Amino acid sequence: MNDLPICVTCGVQYAAPRENCPICEDERQYVGWEGQRWTSLNELRATGHKPLIAEEGAGVVGVGSDPATAIGQRALLVRTPGGNVLWDMVTHLDDELIRQVTELGGIDAIAISHPHFYGSMVEWAHAFDVPIHIHAADRDWVGRPDDSVVFWEGDTHEIREGLTLINAGVHFDGGQVLHWRDGEEGRGALFSGDILQVVQDRRWVSFMYSYPNLIPERPGTIHRALSLLEPYSFDRVYGGWWKRIVHTDGAEAVRRSADRYLSYALDDRAG
Repeated sequence: MNDLPICVTCGVQYAAPRENCPICEDERQYVGWEGQRWTSLNELRATGHKPLIAEEGAGVVGVGSDPATAIGQRALLVRTPGGNVLWDMVTHLDDELIRQVTELGGIDAIAISHPHFYGSMVEWAHAFDVPIHIHAADRDWVGRPDDSVVFWEGDTHEIREGLTLINAGVHFDGGQVLHWRDGEEGRGALFSGDILQVVQDRRWVSFMYSYPNLIPERPGTIHRALSLLEPYSFDRVYGGWWKRIVHTDGAEAVRRSADRYLSYALDDRAG
């Protein structure tokens, strides 16, 4: 399946050749300025993409490629005594990357925050013979349907002991974050992709319906996300890109970031 089409702009692999990428045509993303372009895993390997593995935190290893693909995100291998979860996804995959991840203990499950990060998820699932956990609200965005994709419903879903998916619903209706209860020596960690995006000032996060097109998220959606996160403690927030990490007091950072966002979103003053 190494010649299946991959959208150059978003990095998502599709089951068969097609003219358009629905993910990029949606108002939350964009078609590249040079028009719709396609690549494949074979082409990425031939053009010199290599694995990039680096520690991002205690028990958390970043997984990406050099050069980066798509919008430059990296995945995170969350290593726990109960099994390893690959959080989020990248496009590139080759034998060397499989070998390196296997040496780190392999993968027992995959979970992905939202459709922009679906990448080559089915290739990864087949390589490690594991399920992919995606919220059912994003079912229609899966470009390569496969038995490895497990859709869940509701607000929360525990995929391993102490590892819980939360349907925050920001950015996409099925947008999910991963809470690791035992991360950071028991203080907890939250893996947010860009459902809650860690911004350049890494003491803060933000919430958007579309990041590239600067469409703000609805206040009601943010209030719902906060209520779902309230029972969970977490000291760190791991965003979707290398080193985009809130290093301490993560739960409070999310709360104060939401307060700041909502104070502007609900401000009816002119100007």
